[in-house]
Order: sequence, then structure tokens, then C-alpha cells
Amino acid sequence: MMELSLIGIGTGNPEHVTLEAQRALRTARVLLVPRKGPGKDDLADLRHRILQDAGATGRIVEFDYPERDEAVPYRARVMAWHDEIARRWVAALGHEGGPVALLVWGDPSLYDSTLRIAQRLRPVPRIRVVPGITALSALTAAHGITFNTLAGAVTVTTGRRLRAHGWPDGTESMVVMLDGECSFTTLDRTDLRIWWGAYLGMAEQVLEAGILAEAAPRIIARRAEARTRHGWIMDTYLLRPEGLE
Repeated sequence: MMELSLIGIGTGNPEHVTLEAQRALRTARVLLVPRKGPGKDDLADLRHRILQDAGATGRIVEFDYPERDEAVPYRARVMAWHDEIARRWVAALGHEGGPVALLVWGDPSLYDSTLRIAQRLRPVPRIRVVPGITALSALTAAHGITFNTLAGAVTVTTGRRLRAHGWPDGTESMVVMLDGECSFTTLDRTDLRIWWGAYLGMAEQVLEAGILAEAAPRIIARRAEARTRHGWIMDTYLLRPEGLE
């Protein structure tokens, strides 16, 4: 049975890679490194730097991520995409034995499907998860704010769900991830404050904060400019009514 370590490497700062993650990288015999496509070479370069800094000596095996078919309904599209990624893992690994390590952006358990994809392998490997610094902690640290209000709950959701369902009743704080469409613009509320960040933890980090109605145009403009400059963007944000602590 293959041993597969899914290693969270944080949000872009090599110094965020934990000692546990570094040990796991050093003990891996094979290191599976995804290439995300044209214009995203800096992501692959960062993974290679992390491997070098960790002292990893295993054989590096790269593979290309497939594109999703946007013409297919969302759930079917994602399932087919996961199937294809699993096939590419198998093709890249060939007859390689373990232990195998796969570097995962952020944390493998938070809005990431690497664990689901690993379950598609046959036989299912023995899986180890090494947690990483999340976009949630990187965002709140960058802004110097708390994740939650005093004894309050936080809703973590996606841009797709925010557009579909709006602000849930009783919600004090909301973190939105995987939002490529600036879904905060769909909220008809004048009391919300937003803390937004892109390229969290990286040298390219961009931050904005303020009352939503005032900050939204700035975020949209800075997001568009940054995406044009880098060719890709990863961002997240926290929303909370003004005055809550």
C-alpha cells in the first residue's frame, strides 16, 4: 500500500512551512509537484524552493493540472476534474513506491479537495495529513484582527454560496473563500466591514479594509490590476457588522 503524505505548505511564505512538514518532506522518497499552467510558474517555483529549504532529497515528479470544463454543470464538472487529477497522479507516479509527498497550498482540510482525490486512487493509499497555515489565519494576522467576535461564531463559505444565499440570519462574522466574482457586491447592507487580502503570506501580498460600500470599489480595482499583473490570483476576505468586537 502506498504511503501518501498530503503536506500543507501555507499560503505562500516559505517560513510558514512547519517543522512537521519539513520532516515529512525530508523522509519522502517521491515528491509530487503540480504545475498549474501558463502564467503560474511562480507557484511551482515556490514549491521547489520549499523542497530545497526543507532539505528534501526525494525524486521530484511533476504533473500538469487539467482544466475544468465550464460547459458542464458545477458538481459534475468538479467530479470529472477530480477524476482526471487522480488519473494524472497515477500516470505521473507510474510504478514508484512510497512514501510519496504532495505539497498542498494552505491546509489539506480547508476548502481543498486533495483528500477527496486521494480516495479515488486504487488501492486507496495510507494517507497522512500534515496541517498547514490556512488562508483564514494568514488573513486575520495580516490585518491584525481576531477571527471571531467575543464568544461568537464564524461562518466559512464560498463566493458561490454567498451569491446564492446571501447573508445568513444570525451570522456575526463570515469568511468567504474561492470567490472569483467579488460576491460581496451582492450584499445590500450598509453596516458591514470587510477585510480582504490576496497573495496572503507572499511578497506580493495586497490588503484592503473598510466599510464595505467604500472598500468594494478599491478591492475590485486592485484585484483586477493584480490579476492582470500576475496572471492569477488567490484571495479571501472576512465580513462583519461594524461595531462588533
